[in-house]
Amino acid sequence: MDDMPLPASPDDFPEDRRPSKSQVKRDMHALLDLGRELIALPAAKLAQLPLGDTLREAIALAQRIHSHEGRRRQVHYVGKLMRRTDVSALRAQLDLWANGSREQTRAMHRLEDLRDRLIDSDEILTRLLERFPGLDIQSLRAQIRAARKEARDNAALPEGREPARKHYRALFQTLKTLDFEDETF
Repeated sequence: MDDMPLPASPDDFPEDRRPSKSQVKRDMHALLDLGRELIALPAAKLAQLPLGDTLREAIALAQRIHSHEGRRRQVHYVGKLMRRTDVSALRAQLDLWANGSREQTRAMHRLEDLRDRLIDSDEILTRLLERFPGLDIQSLRAQIRAARKEARDNAALPEGREPARKHYRALFQTLKTLDFEDETF
């Protein structure tokens, strides 16, 4: 019984600092996916990214290749070149482009909602004037009145006629010039 070795504790082994084989594979697949994403970008956006000349040329070549096997090999080459690139900066810029447009879309939706509420109620106009005291009240009220009249006229249009949107859009453009720093109004 005394000849049986004691079970080793985790403290007896030095910490293995190498990534596992699976992790290396996951990282390579992530680089390939990022490379595919870069290849799908238009030239104008690629020019804005911090890419080396070799990587930029490899991406341009991959965009021109249409044969399946040739494109696959070029994508893998782009992935290999990306090992020497700062991918965090690339991912940050791609994320900014993707999420920035979502934020802009949300902001436009909020402005559209505010425009509709202004057309429906004078209470919203009062709150807007309290928040932005420097607004030209007369022109804003004139735009709202014109948009309300336009909405009434559009409601009375016969079937198949295109509704007028001139004042509706002009009110939206006026609201776009205001600086809404928070999301609620």
